[in-house]
Amino acid sequence: MTLLLFAVLCVLLASLSGRTHAASDYHERLDLQPLPGSSLLASFNFRSNSSVSSFEKQHFRYFPRSLGQILQHAHTKELHLRFSTGRWDAESWGTRPWNGYKEGATGVELWAWIDAPSEDEAFAKWVTLTQSLSGLFCASLNFIDSTRTTRPVVSFEPVGDHAPSDQLHLLHGTLPGEVVCTENLTPFLKMLPCKGKAGISSLFDGHKLFDASWQSMSIDVRPTCPPGEPECLVEIEQTVDMVLDIDRSKRPRGMNLLKTLLTSMSSIWWTLTEVFGRPVKGQCLSDDEGAGDKVICLKVPHERNVFVTTEAFEVKNPDGVSRCFSLISSNDFDLVLPEEEVQTKVPLEQPVLHAERTIIGHGQERGGMRVILRNPSSSKAVDFIYFESLPWFMRPYLHTLQATVIGNDGVPRQAPVSAIIKDIFYRPAVDRQRGTQLELVLSVPADSTVTLIYDIEKTILRYTEYPPDANRGFNVAPAIIRLLDQEGPPRLPAHDQSAPPVADAGLQHAIQRDHPDEHGDGAGVWKHLQSASAPVCAC
Repeated sequence: MTLLLFAVLCVLLASLSGRTHAASDYHERLDLQPLPGSSLLASFNFRSNSSVSSFEKQHFRYFPRSLGQILQHAHTKELHLRFSTGRWDAESWGTRPWNGYKEGATGVELWAWIDAPSEDEAFAKWVTLTQSLSGLFCASLNFIDSTRTTRPVVSFEPVGDHAPSDQLHLLHGTLPGEVVCTENLTPFLKMLPCKGKAGISSLFDGHKLFDASWQSMSIDVRPTCPPGEPECLVEIEQTVDMVLDIDRSKRPRGMNLLKTLLTSMSSIWWTLTEVFGRPVKGQCLSDDEGAGDKVICLKVPHERNVFVTTEAFEVKNPDGVSRCFSLISSNDFDLVLPEEEVQTKVPLEQPVLHAERTIIGHGQERGGMRVILRNPSSSKAVDFIYFESLPWFMRPYLHTLQATVIGNDGVPRQAPVSAIIKDIFYRPAVDRQRGTQLELVLSVPADSTVTLIYDIEKTILRYTEYPPDANRGFNVAPAIIRLLDQEGPPRLPAHDQSAPPVADAGLQHAIQRDHPDEHGDGAGVWKHLQSASAPVCAC
């Protein structure tokens, strides 16, 4: 009888364990793509999840406990955190990784959907969230106060499957002057199951990572309800993207730069050990979970020889320019690409829109902002939302907003105002309380360049409000561009029917004044461009 009960208990435990494994899994992948100019794009992606019931009971397996407890304490339903440094060269490298979705502004960028009954309570939980994340990631996120916090209307939408009963509030903040360093990478690694000891995360080296020409780290947490699953999941996705200079990575310390330049004129050859300083320390998980996954993918023509130093399963994709490897052992894994001339070139996907923003003018009192938007397509217009957040001491004059349309051939073009600037949402700044928020629904015609210019006024500051190095100037948060559906109308499509209708409520027309009221409550207003003073002119 005792043996029978013991056998039944073992069967039940095995069944429960199997269900837990099915609901909680972990996957990782590394994509390598050589770029022009001896550059290499490396995209690391780590994804794990936990069932909602286990998450609420704090029964974590692969989901990081440190972050999960912070999200529960701050009532955060969806989180997006970005650490970025450098500048992406779209002219040479093509379109951005993940189409720019997992890339943030220079420095640190954070936006989250918080469940709260009112905006005041949502902001209080937002402060709790930023302060907790500041301690977790050794960053200055606690400096995201009300002056650096915005509430976008149509520029963002939740990507998770949220319950209709959730009272979600979107808050967004940036720290453009934050320096991303190894102290931010260490807590990022500790959140992974193998913590950089095995798997593709073993390639992370702070000296190599932050020596990259461009680098971005992202963390995305969202609820998801896969079809056919008995319950919803809380998914976390961690991503690291970097562009490494192969020649600089291969150059030993103290080697003459001229000698390196002479040797780099031949066909480039490289290995993972030379580029990252170490090989892959075997597979991360030794059990059946994740077995057979395409862990490392390389985007090179099939005619180029690629060698591996240990046993691995190789799959060549039908496209003819990519292949993937599955690690099947715990031994060190290394890729070797020898020198050889390859006739087939891997085509680079070009971005659908090129954007450039600069501050113009001179003096300490007045200036302006210039935004250049170029559509390289010869047949299709590009519809998108342009989100601008300026500090409170930079006041824009919205009535000076002008749009200039020029063809890519240099010939000026005439266009009505409603054809370029569809809508404007404007929330004015309040001194020392909040910054200016500007959201534009724009459309750039095919084979054209649109230039937006508006004047700004620089407010007089107290001497205690200047940064330590006042001669360096102030950091202004980068603008955000979100492409809209090319087939539909210029609006944000709802992710699912349970999501709050932020897109539908935003695109409403109202003729309001440009300046805030004297009480400073500064409720945002929508401006109908047919009546607003924002002329479109030709040069």
